[in-house]
Amino acid sequence: QVQLMESGGGSVQSGGSLTLSCTASGYYSASCMGWFRQAPGKEREGVASIEVTGSIKYAEYVKGRFTISRDNAKNQLYLQMNSLKPEDTAKYYCAARANRCPSTIWSLFFAYWGQGTQVTVSS
Repeated sequence: QVQLMESGGGSVQSGGSLTLSCTASGYYSASCMGWFRQAPGKEREGVASIEVTGSIKYAEYVKGRFTISRDNAKNQLYLQMNSLKPEDTAKYYCAARANRCPSTIWSLFFAYWGQGTQVTVSS
């Protein structure tokens, strides 16, 4: 069983930066980890995913602004978010799956989830 816990959310002004962290504990064999977000009244959407090998995918709406990374030795996942926009406001979730990352960053492919951390960007 994998437990995931996010941290690092908060409130920033448009153009600001935040770094989210996710700590994995328990039996950990996640080949693929990802970040998702969900705004009120909207469906959960993929942000980025990263293989244990380091291969990365980004959603188009965050490319060039967000950077996903992982430290396998420390069981940590990160999301560096720069040039934040009000439309980035959402609850951000860390997720993991045992197999390789899917071609689409789709929430249904991920079995393990954290509780989420809120990111609010004001204009």
